[in-house]
Amino acid sequence: MASSAGQESMGGIAPKLAELTDRVLFDDIWQRPGLSPRERSLATVAALVALYRLEQLPFHLQRARDNGVSREELAELITHLAFYSGWPTAASAINLLKQSEESSCL
Repeated sequence: MASSAGQESMGGIAPKLAELTDRVLFDDIWQRPGLSPRERSLATVAALVALYRLEQLPFHLQRARDNGVSREELAELITHLAFYSGWPTAASAINLLKQSEESSCL
């Protein structure tokens, strides 16, 4: 079954980018056998935190949870990254993790 994250987020304005997101990124790259979805989530969250890409982070925090990464593991990852990507990146990521947990409890 094809992913639809691209179509949902940008299909109305950038159909080709949405198609590439769904077909290449999520249906090819994320499905390759070299890393598990859990490992890919950890790598993706780490990159987004380190590069301060906060807009994409909530989606990938939830995807990481769906791929078996616990809230505690995400918090530990972000704490570790504070020393490599900077305190502000980690503090912002922790706030987004907290918000994602609060919104999932509603």
